[in-house]
Amino acid sequence: MQSVYIRSISILSILFLFSSAAAQNLDQVISKSIQPFLTEKVVPGAVTLVGQSGKITHLESHGMADLEAGRSMQKEDLFWIASMTKPMIGAAVLILQDQGKLNVDDLVEEHLEEFSGLWLLDEEKDGMRVLKRPSRPITLKDLLTHTAGVPNISEPRAHSTLGEVVAQVSQQPLRFEPGSKWSYSNSGINTLGRVVEVVSGMSLPQFLERHIFLPLGMHQTTFFPSKKQVKRLAVSYQKNKTTGELQPTDLYFVRGNLWDRKRTVRPSGGLFSTAEDLYAFYQMMLNKGTYRGKRILSEDAVEQLTTSQTGDIKTGFTLGMSWGLGFQVVKDPQGVTEMLHPGTFGHGGAYATHSWADPVNQTIYVLLVQRRGMPGGDGAEIRRAFQQAVVDRLNLR
Repeated sequence: MQSVYIRSISILSILFLFSSAAAQNLDQVISKSIQPFLTEKVVPGAVTLVGQSGKITHLESHGMADLEAGRSMQKEDLFWIASMTKPMIGAAVLILQDQGKLNVDDLVEEHLEEFSGLWLLDEEKDGMRVLKRPSRPITLKDLLTHTAGVPNISEPRAHSTLGEVVAQVSQQPLRFEPGSKWSYSNSGINTLGRVVEVVSGMSLPQFLERHIFLPLGMHQTTFFPSKKQVKRLAVSYQKNKTTGELQPTDLYFVRGNLWDRKRTVRPSGGLFSTAEDLYAFYQMMLNKGTYRGKRILSEDAVEQLTTSQTGDIKTGFTLGMSWGLGFQVVKDPQGVTEMLHPGTFGHGGAYATHSWADPVNQTIYVLLVQRRGMPGGDGAEIRRAFQQAVVDRLNLR
């Protein structure tokens, strides 16, 4: 009996060693893929995470979070995730749909009266504008897919309410017929954030915290990082045009102190988060709406969010992309997405942050850096190198 026990322990030990070696090799392969971008000063540092089959299989920090202070990047460091906020706004809208309080096919004017009777810009010449009525009103789905024609505008002041910002949006003529083409619209997503407030009777930060962040354990995700959290914020950098060196830059999307809760809430790109928090959100989506026994979204809602809704309309910033509801969706893998499967969903951010989930092999890719003006944008080589390293090491083709 004792020999059987010893044999069992030995087998478990061997399996553990193999498992540890595999994890270590994945860490090494990813580190090797990131290192050239640190050496060539493309980015000062990064945090990478890989989730597979319901667990985190890789989480590592690379390089520096603050070059001037000599602070190394840490796994738990905070990042401005910018437009990676948009999928969470999509999820918020679909939570309200699950609750029976709205439908994505609703007209925007049903929830925001100021959007009644919108005009469409028919012609603009010599400083003159010719307006006409659009063929139909815009819907929530149009806003979620960036096909409403809503132009981008800036808030009038740093402490504008979301209601004030969106009221200003409603006074602008549409740039094209709703549903006829795609044009990335921060103002459209901001409008959806206001819809969430009006329909739920809660502020957007309160709604997201109650219905998404707290249930998922996303305790570091916020529009307003505390002074304590700001100490863990990775510094943002851009290239000096003369010297080519990395130099600190501001978060152009944010006006005022980060912890100032009177600051304008930006649904289109105002959240700060960490790699592990983002993993929780994307694992919930891969789980078809549940996470650790808690249901956040219905299965139907998850399918709507992550299924292409834009037909043959050309969308996105890289080839082969389409749009779900708040999420980008890979339609025809090519270029930076060639190693991913059709149906992979996610989003990038202005300072080169990325989160993507491949439902075919249940894999989550999180890449966090803070680099303004990253060459290639969504198609950045660092993203390609990271994803390719994971696919090759884990044989995910």
